[in-house]
Amino acid sequence: MKTVAALCLVLLSFGALAATGPKSPSPAPPACDRECLRGMVTQVLYALVDHDTSKLLVADNLRVTEDGIEKPLAKVGLVKTVTRLRGYRQDIIDERAGQSIAAVLVEESGAPVILIVRVAVKSEKISELELVATRSRAEGLSFTIDTLNAPSEEMSFVPHPSQLATREQAIAIALHYPKGLNSADTFASVGTPFAPGTRRVENGAVMAGPDCVFSPTCKDIATQSLRIFKRLGHVTVRSIFVDERMGIVLLRLSWNVRGPGSDKLTAFELFKVYDGQIHKVEAFIRLFPPELELGGWPVTVSQP
Repeated sequence: MKTVAALCLVLLSFGALAATGPKSPSPAPPACDRECLRGMVTQVLYALVDHDTSKLLVADNLRVTEDGIEKPLAKVGLVKTVTRLRGYRQDIIDERAGQSIAAVLVEESGAPVILIVRVAVKSEKISELELVATRSRAEGLSFTIDTLNAPSEEMSFVPHPSQLATREQAIAIALHYPKGLNSADTFASVGTPFAPGTRRVENGAVMAGPDCVFSPTCKDIATQSLRIFKRLGHVTVRSIFVDERMGIVLLRLSWNVRGPGSDKLTAFELFKVYDGQIHKVEAFIRLFPPELELGGWPVTVSQP
């Protein structure tokens, strides 16, 4: 009887396995995961401070731009000038794209610099390095570095997974922003889903939100007047990155500063997106001549 019972248990187990089928293998983790990508940016930052890039793991076909100009890694000026890292650092880590972007505050012989570092990683080596430095109000229109002591509370908030949109949904929500600028009316006119009290901070200066004093209409970002864009013209979206864990979408944007033919305002624009709304906008901007509008990199997305 014991033999028969054991045989029945074996048959039942086999039947259950056949009914459910073998488990699908888990997707392979990326070769360079979240911490690896963040670490690559950290290595770049310390290479700048140490004035030594020899320890960086770089691909044979590494492409580097500094302030929109392509150059060999050994010719990057920041390698010779950065003397210290300050405490501010805002990371945007796009694991699917294998890219990591950080907005940091560094010093050049005591003088503060807002620095954007973007790295693309393939086979655990840096294949792209983009550096954009803003040293003054003349270079970035705004330069309120006293507020850049630590990442903001809004951007540091970690949404529950149930609060997060899909990658595609988050991008669609963020793209309301350039659509609003191109409408030259208001963000509300294109249905931009801002949460109540949303603030926009540009190079540390408050440009929209309840505590904004920049213009008479800037206290409500949704209804803030955008009529100036009738003169400034169309906004270009160069590329899009998404930190899916933190709910941050980054749009690389550019538009005219004074009108057609003028210098370009180039922006790394961050949007905190969860619960179907934008809760904070932070921008890091630098003025470039028209020929450097795209920072030396191609447009990789369809225009809104």
